[in-house]
Amino acid sequence: MITLKGVSLRRGTRTVLDNTSVSVNPGERVGLVGRNGAGKTTLFGLLDGSLHEDAGEFARPAQWRLAQVVQEMPSSSQSATDFVIEGDSTLLAAQAEVRLAEADGDGECLAHAYMALHDAGAHDAQARAQALILGLGFKTTELNHPVDSFSGGWRMRLQLARALMCPSDLLLLDEPTNHLDLDALVWLETWLKRYEGTMVVISHDREFLDAVTTAILHLENGKLTRYGGNYSTFEETRAQQIDLQQNAYLKQQDKIAHLQSFITRFKAKATKARQAQSRVKALERMERLAPVLTSADFTFEFKEPANLPNPMLVMAGACFGYPPAIDAPASTPPTVIVRQVNRSVLAGQRIGILGANGQGKSTLVKTIARVLTCISGTVSEGKGLNIGYFAQQELDVLRPHETPLQHMVRLAKESPAGGQSDREQDLRSFLGTFNFTGEMVKQTVGTMSGGEKARLVLCMIVWQRPNLLLLDEPTNHLDLATREALAMALNEFEGTVMLVSHDRSLLRSVCDEFWLVTRGGLEDFAGDLDDYQRYLLDEARRSRESLRESVKREKQPIMQAPPPGGGRAKKPPGPLKALQRDQGQVERTLLELQTEQHSLEARLATALAAQELASVGRRLNQIAAELSALEDRWLTLSEQIDTATRPLQS
Repeated sequence: MITLKGVSLRRGTRTVLDNTSVSVNPGERVGLVGRNGAGKTTLFGLLDGSLHEDAGEFARPAQWRLAQVVQEMPSSSQSATDFVIEGDSTLLAAQAEVRLAEADGDGECLAHAYMALHDAGAHDAQARAQALILGLGFKTTELNHPVDSFSGGWRMRLQLARALMCPSDLLLLDEPTNHLDLDALVWLETWLKRYEGTMVVISHDREFLDAVTTAILHLENGKLTRYGGNYSTFEETRAQQIDLQQNAYLKQQDKIAHLQSFITRFKAKATKARQAQSRVKALERMERLAPVLTSADFTFEFKEPANLPNPMLVMAGACFGYPPAIDAPASTPPTVIVRQVNRSVLAGQRIGILGANGQGKSTLVKTIARVLTCISGTVSEGKGLNIGYFAQQELDVLRPHETPLQHMVRLAKESPAGGQSDREQDLRSFLGTFNFTGEMVKQTVGTMSGGEKARLVLCMIVWQRPNLLLLDEPTNHLDLATREALAMALNEFEGTVMLVSHDRSLLRSVCDEFWLVTRGGLEDFAGDLDDYQRYLLDEARRSRESLRESVKREKQPIMQAPPPGGGRAKKPPGPLKALQRDQGQVERTLLELQTEQHSLEARLATALAAQELASVGRRLNQIAAELSALEDRWLTLSEQIDTATRPLQS
């Protein structure tokens, strides 16, 4: 059990926890929620041991194994598979033990080391790692690509896979969904539901928290409050508590006013002096209730568009993709991802764009936003079309060395919107409505948090008064309150919305139709988001089964091919015949050992006595060693047979 008793935790001059007591039971899946800047990530530092409490007592079982996502961007020439396998600390320790035992030549230690290696899952480590990688959205062709070949978001997915690969009793996840598409998010939810240890997760995704948590810790104003149930239950309970607290406070204020009124009226009258004095003492003894102080809600709205062209867009035979690289040969064709799209986008539509990772959702949005050009076909815009584009990577539309005020001044000069004032004071006031106040308007974008960058992009979009909103993962760095404000603003927006998001709550509340980007095309998706989740899980299952089949085929011994042309081969001489006989015997032994191995692995999945379990483990280690030796022997025989048959083939 994790326990905090009267814990205070400070970072600089800021108090994160103030005399807080709370506990987390073994096996619980806990969501840690609170506004951006409340100190959730700092609290993780206490849980993982990198920070220590300033006062009070914090305890975490010493024997618990910890796994968490490293926040640094990985840089490695290792393959993606090898990088994730290295996340299994138990396996790495077992491999080190084997190397040490082999160097010492101690037979007994070597036997124990091989047993530990098997117990650590060495026989299926690659398959486990690749299942995690594929589940998080990578393609089978990328399993052996070097880590350095992936972009930042994909490397963070590998860090997540590495954390999930590590056997753990406590799993800490800080915004694990930020870099995920909806297909990877659905897979992660399924994986976390099966996790048997204790989990604490920071997230601002309502449906994700509802799916994976059994308790909520709410961090606000230095206090950590525990609620049973998932996020929806927490919201209902907290709303009731706030209502009760506010009612109690108002009743107490009425009572105080009544007592004070009596004291004021009768304290000078001798006949009422005793009663007045008793009421003074009652006021002094009264434990004053504090008023309910909740953080001010952030709200905004999109201005009414100046006009609404209809249709807004017409796509005719449009193909979307990327032009060849600058240094590519002149004859290199462009890369086409989505082909032959024939669609119209009408005024007032609310379209959710769905599709598994890599199918081309962002490519479609970028082309409509004029960031990319159409490869072929046409994308015709309605007269007066004004696009507001929220890029998945905020820095695609922001300049890291400029301030929010500089962004707004430049925007006002480049595209004056609907007669709005471009005076600096008016632009400062407008930034203030998005919580950019005081000196924040002069802070460079590169030093801002992800949530602040996202708010700045929204601020710039609202100022432009668009009639078509293209939003590519707008909620990645937004807290729950800001996500709710965005959903409300989108529902009141009178123009057209095209939305790519892994936030199912936002998709459900905003979109009334869905387009599915799949297999190089674009089609209507007739179902709802629940149907789409089932579709994604089926696709992931097929992908895993395909991977298992390919791994199984690779493990099968390669049988000798018949002679070319189907005719009778020349009769091999004596030594060659002996080599082929030996190879045939090796192949038969390989098949027998593989059959026995599969049988023993099936037995391990059942309840076995300790002695029998140890016996099965030892035999599996022996089989693994024998298979390795036999495979080497088979390769040697194959090379010898190739050498011996060359004279016969000439």
